[in-house]
Amino acid sequence: MILKGLQKLTLLDFPGKMAATVFTGGCNLRCPFCHNASLVIPEKFSESISEEDFFAFLGKRRGILEGICVSGGEPTLHPDLPEFIAKIKALGFLVKLDTNGTCPEMLSELIAKKLIDYVAMDIKSSEEGYPRAVGLESYPIDRIKESIEILRSSGIDFEFRTTVVRQLHTERDILGIGEWLGGKDKIFLQTFTDSGDLIGTGYTAYSEEEMKSLLSLLQKHMPNAALR
Repeated sequence: MILKGLQKLTLLDFPGKMAATVFTGGCNLRCPFCHNASLVIPEKFSESISEEDFFAFLGKRRGILEGICVSGGEPTLHPDLPEFIAKIKALGFLVKLDTNGTCPEMLSELIAKKLIDYVAMDIKSSEEGYPRAVGLESYPIDRIKESIEILRSSGIDFEFRTTVVRQLHTERDILGIGEWLGGKDKIFLQTFTDSGDLIGTGYTAYSEEEMKSLLSLLQKHMPNAALR
């Protein structure tokens, strides 16, 4: 595995769990608002963390941490992801996967092998807004749709999430997400924050009141939608 970062403690990333987050390097999308450019753009990669060091850290946190979040970048691009997660599970940790949903085969394999306990899948925008949000003219929307259906039929706990950026998301986009997905799935609208490590420039957040207004649009089709 190409490991590029480790957050040793998080109370937010894995709902209801005390966890750590490990970040993989590389991604197949180029979302201009991405706050982890140094995990996505090869020219910006930092030094890797060895698996030996990572698992040594986990060995010291057994009985303290409950779960491990595997994030990125896009973890499902790595063919050795199942083996990597299996080692984490063998130490007794729950595993949460963060994914953009573009690799349904890997997602299906992880679920079938009971290697993941929770999934957070990004929904970047409405279908018509996706090219703008992911920074690519050509993107695998059919594979993203396949991942959505895999999660819905999996029986494991999952959430959808959309980071909302003023320059990239309109009211029509948020309403479009609701019309596209529909139903009672958990979905969170996340307020954009400039991390200082963005792929693009010039992006800003909606205000709290504006976010509440956007949420009300989404809730017309997804009543369990919430702000984060």
